[in-house]
Amino acid sequence: MAQDLNYRKETPSQTAGPYVHIGLAPGAAGFDIYDQELGKDIAGPNAKGERIRVEGIVIDGVGSPIKDVLLEAWQANADGIYAHPEHAGDVEDGFRGWGRVITDFETGEWGFDTVKPGIVMGRNGCPMAPHITLWIVARGLNIGLNTRIYFEDEVDANAADPVMNLIEWERRRATLLAKRSERDGQIVYRFDIKIQGEDETVFFDI
Repeated sequence: MAQDLNYRKETPSQTAGPYVHIGLAPGAAGFDIYDQELGKDIAGPNAKGERIRVEGIVIDGVGSPIKDVLLEAWQANADGIYAHPEHAGDVEDGFRGWGRVITDFETGEWGFDTVKPGIVMGRNGCPMAPHITLWIVARGLNIGLNTRIYFEDEVDANAADPVMNLIEWERRRATLLAKRSERDGQIVYRFDIKIQGEDETVFFDI
């Protein structure tokens, strides 16, 4: 038996498949399964800070929108604190700091409402600029992609951010900056994600 183990071959890799968004976000895909679907409410009604909307599109290597993507977001609250058992009582009631959305099947657009996160204390007490972490899965991707959304108006904090400073070229750093605008009285940050090609979004190996 032990000898047979030496001849086992590696299992072939697989992509996420065309139905990952239905399995992980059925309500958004039109399937009314749960009374309360996980990941729909990121900040909750009691969260303090600036209310914002983050939205964008995921683009493939030939410039076309990908329309069956699932995105998960993690973020700190406005004080830079994550909703974690170690910080029980330090975040607002109802603040999850985590959400899950899918792209629109027709347009490829995605978006979510939240509050703008604050500066987070990283390793060795080094402050990290306000950011939202994204995990992206879609048909055609063998593994999920990890990236960060930074905010273009946080100029000083971005310049001091240790992760941003690992990226050598300014043009590459720019792919992590969400652009701020206002629409119907609401603050909107635009963050388009390019999977490959010119100006490909920076992804992290974590």
